[in-house]
Amino acid sequence: MASTKIEWTESTWNPITGCTKISSGCKFCYAEVMALRLKAMGQEKYKNGFELTLHPDVINEPYTWKKGKMIFVNSMSDLFHEKLPIEYIQQIFKVIKENPHHVFQVLTKRADILRYYDSEGWLEWPHNLWMGVTVENKDVMGRIENLRNTGARVKFLSCEPLLSSLPDMNLQGIDWVIVGGESGRTPRPMKEEWVLGIKEQCQNANVAFYFKQWGGTNKKKAGKMLEGKVYNEMPVIIESI
Repeated sequence: MASTKIEWTESTWNPITGCTKISSGCKFCYAEVMALRLKAMGQEKYKNGFELTLHPDVINEPYTWKKGKMIFVNSMSDLFHEKLPIEYIQQIFKVIKENPHHVFQVLTKRADILRYYDSEGWLEWPHNLWMGVTVENKDVMGRIENLRNTGARVKFLSCEPLLSSLPDMNLQGIDWVIVGGESGRTPRPMKEEWVLGIKEQCQNANVAFYFKQWGGTNKKKAGKMLEGKVYNEMPVIIESI
């Protein structure tokens, strides 16, 4: 488990590192920059840089974590990358299921693969797994439908980096929406009206809304206030074990 500065989680677990770019949200991938930096620092785990790499030696780490936490799975990769063996994904799901004192958050841009694996019956959904998809612009709104049609108990959207408005989203069955602007040296702009449009849709659908950041070259200075208010809403989950 590693600590993280990602505001909507507590720790990260990376049994996979590395990825390949598939949509515009990947253009300035923070994980790629970090992986290359760690490789340059000589860290063994990142000797392959940002090439897709499996780390079976860390798969069983959650069994050693006694205090329950919210854990982001594969912050440095995508669990549904097309080159990952389904058996490896199933092994990760098994570890999640067998550590019910933690909440594990999984986020993918490959919602089509997620939906396919689910429809084939290859995924046994743990009660403590929150499944999310990235929806950065209008072109990829179809990812929401793929997510909705899975058996995940908790479903969420990450609209970060938000690169366009997202009008008329169907939020039925969605529990949580995270919104954030792009950061880094050359961030693409995010308009306030886009954020407010998503907030209004969440409020109308009774979906938790989390505004992470405005982004920019100095995201700390830009802050996370939206119309003078901080939105840190989390999904309210009715336990049904």
